[in-house]
Parts: sequence; structure tokens; C-alpha cells
Amino acid sequence: MSFVTRDGREWTPEYLVSIDPKKCIGCGRCYKVCARSVMTLRGVTEDGEFVDLDDEDDDELERKVMVLGDAGNCIGCGACARVCPTGSQTHAAEALAA
Repeated sequence: MSFVTRDGREWTPEYLVSIDPKKCIGCGRCYKVCARSVMTLRGVTEDGEFVDLDDEDDDELERKVMVLGDAGNCIGCGACARVCPTGSQTHAAEALAA
């Protein structure tokens, strides 16, 4: 589905569909530019499991990464992709649910 910009140019939104946890460094840049709360920061354990962040358990985490929190709230603006230093995100022009 494509739309038009304010001055009539065609525009196709590309929605955030995944974040590669192997590439993501958890810097939070994408989170800061997203006005829609699409992503959230999670911890990754030594076993590769995602866990909620808790200040007391930070020592037990292997690292932190961004994950999709509310993918349905994405408007496809692409701001997150423009600020991601590792290119860890995948975007697609999905059909909108009716």
C-alpha cells in the first residue's frame, strides 16, 4: 500500500518487522527516535534468553539489546533505521490489517 506525502509525492511506509539480536548493540538510538514505543530494551543471558531488565540482575546479563515491544504501533517512518549504527533492523512494506 502506498500513500502520498503532504505535497503529493508517493510514499510507501516500511514497517519494522525484526531486530537481529546478534547485530544489535543495545545503544538505544532507535528507541530514542521512536515516538510510538515500538521497541523495548531487554537483557540477554549467557544462554541467549531474553529477560526483563532489573537493576539487581545486571551482573548476570551477557548484554542488552532492543526487541520489538509493540510492532503493531509502527507507522513505517524509518527513523529507527536511519540512526541504527549496526543495521540490525529489517523493515518491510507489509499490507495493513483491516
